[in-house]
Amino acid sequence: MNSPRPPHAAPAEPLYERIRLALREGILAGHHVPGSRVPSESALGQLYGASRITVRQALSALQQEGLIFTRQGKGSFVSRPKAFQNVSTLRGFGEQMATLGYEVLNQLQELREVPASAQVAQRLGVSSGEPVTQIRRVRLLNREPVSLEWTWVRPELGRQLAQADLIGRDIFLILENDCGVPLGHADLALDAVSADTDIARALDIASGDPVLRIERLTHDVHGTPVDFEFLYFRSDIFQYRFRVDRHRPQE
Repeated sequence: MNSPRPPHAAPAEPLYERIRLALREGILAGHHVPGSRVPSESALGQLYGASRITVRQALSALQQEGLIFTRQGKGSFVSRPKAFQNVSTLRGFGEQMATLGYEVLNQLQELREVPASAQVAQRLGVSSGEPVTQIRRVRLLNREPVSLEWTWVRPELGRQLAQADLIGRDIFLILENDCGVPLGHADLALDAVSADTDIARALDIASGDPVLRIERLTHDVHGTPVDFEFLYFRSDIFQYRFRVDRHRPQE
C-alpha cells in the first residue's frame, strides 16, 4: 500500500516581492518619509542579494502603487500624499486648495499682448493674429511648484487683469469680482505629456518627466468664451478627481 504523499510545500515568495513588501511596509509605517530617497538599486541588491533586474521589478511595482516616483539620474523617492482638485464644479486652483488648508502662491512670469495663434483665436472667437493678452504663472503649493499655467484673454480683460493681484488671487475670482464677468461653464481636455525643458525648469522636475496637461476653455453665463488656458501639473504631487453619475440628476 502506497504511503500518502506529503502536502506540497507552498511556493517560495519571489525575491522581488519580498523587497517590495519590505519597502512598502517601511513607507507605510513612516520609516521612509515623503520626499526622501529610496536606497539605490545597488544598495538594495547588496542588501537582499538580488540582481539589478529583480530590484527594478520591485521598484516598478511600488511606483505603480503610487508609493514612489523616479527622477531620471537621481533615483527613486517616496511619494507625497497627492493634493487633488475635484472638477465637479468650476473652481480656480487656489480657491479649491485654500479650502483644503494649503497655502497657494503664484509667480507671475509674463503678462503681455501677443498676436493670437490660430488655436487661441479659434478658442476665444477672435481673428488669427489679433492681439490677445498672454499670462504665464507658476503656481506654488506650500512653497513648492505644482503647475505651470498659460492663459489667454481678450485685451480688454487683460488690461484689467494687469492691474489686479495675480500673485495672490485666482484669475477666476478676479474675472468675477473685479471685471464683472459671471462665469458659467468650462470645457476641459486632459492628457499626459512629457515635460520639455521649459516646463521642467518651471516645475523643478527632470526634462522628460510625465506631467498632466489640462486644456480649459471657460465661458461666461451667456456662453461667450472668456479664458483659454493650458495647465501643466506635476503628476507626482497632484491629481484631478472626477465624480461621474450614471444618470443625470433630476432638475
